[in-house]
Amino acid sequence: MLLAAVLAYPIYQLVVISFYDYGQSQAAGTAPLVFLGAANYTELLANLQFWTVLGKTVGFGAVCVVGGLVVGTGLAVLASRVRALPRILLFLAALGAWATPAMAGSYVWLFLFDTDFGIVNEVLSGLGFSSMAHHSWTFGTFDAFGLVAAEVIWCSFPFVMVTMYAGIKGIPDEVLEAASLDGASGWRTTWSVILPMVRPLLMIATIQSIIWDFKIFTQIYVMTNGGGVAGRNLVLNVYAYQQAFAGQEYGLGSAIGVVMTLLLLSITGLYVRSQHRSAAWV
Repeated sequence: MLLAAVLAYPIYQLVVISFYDYGQSQAAGTAPLVFLGAANYTELLANLQFWTVLGKTVGFGAVCVVGGLVVGTGLAVLASRVRALPRILLFLAALGAWATPAMAGSYVWLFLFDTDFGIVNEVLSGLGFSSMAHHSWTFGTFDAFGLVAAEVIWCSFPFVMVTMYAGIKGIPDEVLEAASLDGASGWRTTWSVILPMVRPLLMIATIQSIIWDFKIFTQIYVMTNGGGVAGRNLVLNVYAYQQAFAGQEYGLGSAIGVVMTLLLLSITGLYVRSQHRSAAWV
């Protein structure tokens, strides 16, 4: 009950503010609140930039979610099949990435991919890719989104890896031995035996990844300097921040927050429903 209240009250306030003309003067109490009804939502839905940012957010979030799940699940399967020492080293490296604060990790990646001093450009140019010398990874839209997505996947795959590893270790040895005796290859065993048995954990990892990756703020804001040149790399969270705090339009920023909450609930609901249908079919 307490948890529900803690979650419900901020959402309630977010929805309420989205129906008002709520700027800095209203926040300071020096001007009265003006009820606008759905005007903030009408303005938002009529704004072409909002739809552009929404499309980029969905695409960017999907890449991060899929990338994190693929990398995390693949390493979990690998960890279940190697000896103790390599497995310990793999987990230490993964947990080190997971424990790194988003701000610090973002600056480390910026340093590695720096135009003039980054080791990545040095290595690539040394391997014969002369066009990569002094290449800017944060100027182009796709380059910047790709760089941020790689950093997000790097810091989020350990959660998937640990979760899936726990599920894999919970599978009875007899099941895996039976698959081996039937002549199933490692890939076939993973696809047809392991993944169906860890479906509930995979669903949890996917939902968590959707919630985390679709509301990315720090990495985009830090690594693209506030959303990229001319807002090329804006996502909804950064866009809402610009409208609410930089533009002092808290009502409009709240409307963006409400839309993003509904988007996350819709995506999560559709995914859970599809998984239930798949389980019923199986």
